[in-house]
Amino acid sequence: MVNISNLGYPRIGENREWKKTLESFWKGNITENQFESEMKSIRLQSIEKQLRLGIEIIPVNDFTYYDHVLDFATMFGWIPTRFGDLSEKPSLHTYFALARGDKDLVACEMTKWFNTNYHYIVPEYQYDRKSKLLYNKPLASFLEVKNELGIITKPVILGIYTFTQLSKGYKKEDKYAVVKELLPVYIQMLKELEDAGVEWVQIDEPAFVLEETNEDFQLIKEIYSEICEALPSLSIMLQTYFEGVEQYHDLITIPVKGIGLDFVHGREENVNALKKYGFPEDKVLACGIVNGRNIWKNNLEESIQLIETLQSLIQPKDWWIQPSCSLLHVPVTKKKEDSLEPTVLAALAFADEKIEELVVLRKALEFGSDAVKQEIEKVKQSFEHLNKLNTKSNEIRSLSEEDFNRAIPFKERYQFQKEALNLPLLPTTTIGSFPQTKEIKIARQQWRKGELPESDYRHQIKLKIKEWIEVQESLDIDVLVHGEYERTDMVEYFGEKLKGFAFTKNAWVQSYGSRCVKPPVIHSRVEFMKPMTVDETSYAQSLTKKPVKGMLTGPVTILNWSFVREDHAKEDIANEIALALRKEIKALEESGISIIQVDEPAIREGLPLKKRNWEAYLNWVTRAFRLTTAGVQKMTQIHTHMCYSSFSDIMDAVIELDADVISIEHARSHEEFSSYLAENPYPLGIGLGVYDIHSPRVPSVQEMEQNIVGSLKVCDIQQFWINPDCGLKTRDEKEVIQALSNMVISAKKVREHYYSILS
Repeated sequence: MVNISNLGYPRIGENREWKKTLESFWKGNITENQFESEMKSIRLQSIEKQLRLGIEIIPVNDFTYYDHVLDFATMFGWIPTRFGDLSEKPSLHTYFALARGDKDLVACEMTKWFNTNYHYIVPEYQYDRKSKLLYNKPLASFLEVKNELGIITKPVILGIYTFTQLSKGYKKEDKYAVVKELLPVYIQMLKELEDAGVEWVQIDEPAFVLEETNEDFQLIKEIYSEICEALPSLSIMLQTYFEGVEQYHDLITIPVKGIGLDFVHGREENVNALKKYGFPEDKVLACGIVNGRNIWKNNLEESIQLIETLQSLIQPKDWWIQPSCSLLHVPVTKKKEDSLEPTVLAALAFADEKIEELVVLRKALEFGSDAVKQEIEKVKQSFEHLNKLNTKSNEIRSLSEEDFNRAIPFKERYQFQKEALNLPLLPTTTIGSFPQTKEIKIARQQWRKGELPESDYRHQIKLKIKEWIEVQESLDIDVLVHGEYERTDMVEYFGEKLKGFAFTKNAWVQSYGSRCVKPPVIHSRVEFMKPMTVDETSYAQSLTKKPVKGMLTGPVTILNWSFVREDHAKEDIANEIALALRKEIKALEESGISIIQVDEPAIREGLPLKKRNWEAYLNWVTRAFRLTTAGVQKMTQIHTHMCYSSFSDIMDAVIELDADVISIEHARSHEEFSSYLAENPYPLGIGLGVYDIHSPRVPSVQEMEQNIVGSLKVCDIQQFWINPDCGLKTRDEKEVIQALSNMVISAKKVREHYYSILS
């Protein structure tokens, strides 16, 4: 028997209703009751739609008001003491403060969810607080759907092992004790689900695909043996995804009723494990067969062959077919994409279409491939037509090793740059973007609809650039930026100006909190057409004698934050983008720009999950960055920026980028990275973010001063820069001016202190 299951569905709604409701509540435009009511409506509509489309085993508790990891942290009482002594379910105010900060309360750290572009709030364990179940959100989600729609659903739980692996605040040697303390709380949560009539529960353990799992598998077996012993009648689907599972031969001995494997990203490893060790006949196998992380149509013929191969190898109790992971990572539906080139649109499948693909696959498995011959042929034709868009070029093949390396080493060129730029000790700058006002957004919308002449739109952009050049000069910032008012998104902007990209109208996905992004689609060869940033940057430079940074998004970030073809090598696409950006940098240099920032926040997230595969990835990633930047003059200073990630384990590769200055998000996780730098000094220019831009709070001069002084304990003052954590596009203008004013004052105070010592 083959059932169709889903691991999770996009939260945001077809028209981002979730985001709009959330932000309305934050602004005080709707009451808490209205907020709860609107969110409930979005939740239930998603359930009903999945049922209509053909999902038989429907997930609940995949929905959240901010982040699913934060949900479990608050459920278990993992709430930092700075937020007060909480003995019951936290209020919405406290819940959002944990994620966003509030007044003097510093938000919890935020980082990437495995190697995706989704961000989670990092749980903080407190030794002085015992774990307990403050409320049971999976139970509430299950009962809501049962009572409102009469449907028995499958609650989704973040597994105890993955939850603790993603958390901070405890010593490594205490992991066993922390897990054992939390285990009775998990069992209580699951017991309440069992008592309410839950038949299947999906326990997500994506950390099982990490190599670190090997040393912990005895602990994992203890965890699930104890859970299954306490709850013998509860059917647990132990779900893995994003890669092939480690220790498969041990995993299949765990006494759960089902195991979910990713046969998209972990296909080879998981298939080989099945061949070698088989699969228990008393367990259900859930096959992740449709890619939950990309938007291209499923190769139906290949998927059918794969499942038939599996059926010839093993005989599980039952088969489930499902996406490879939660559909959180793809847009909701392509039905509103009426402006895309038909050739591109025909090859795409978003969340709803992926569910429809599962229905087709089940039909093929029940009645044979001939029953879906027409659907198979349509997929083949869509990619044949798409391939005709490709152009050929010998440019990459003609590259030499010189194209990947700066002509002069850092120490030598940095001295040239210091003399040319004449900057003070501890120069101040920002990361690139300033707040996108309502007026600018309306003007852009009108221009795109043809309701505002381009000349008028460009005039408004220039007025904003002029205003903020004056603001930066009045604040006495040392290196200025033009503010990126012409850009909606740091990847989309460049994709619109490069050949080989397509752009959707409504293909939004959640990045963090209410922040949604609309990734471009790279469908064919990427090529430079004409300068993309020179007009705005050179205009900004004409308004000031201070240096203005050129602002580009790097090749790896453009690649990792786009939907790319699965049948094209990522390395080749990265080099195509790098060559295009190299030409843009040359155009900026020729227009008189002496500092050029190439942002690469997505390098870390693209790392393979298994460390044994890191070297190959980091090799082509660093080469793509250097291909972008290595052609500049010795006086041109290359900056880069990284955020949302932990970098200590890839710092050798970061150094290999050979950027003159790197700015790194630091305010939420300063202790960990500073400890690393104390042992491993960074040899190039560096700026560690002195305040958190993801929170609405404005830190005091004293707080920023302390952050700077702390950073200087581990960084060379002659190569240290002062900057915020990240771009300021999403913040309020008044808040930004106050924060930057405090930043400059704190920098000057520290600078004066060091000047007095040096004199």
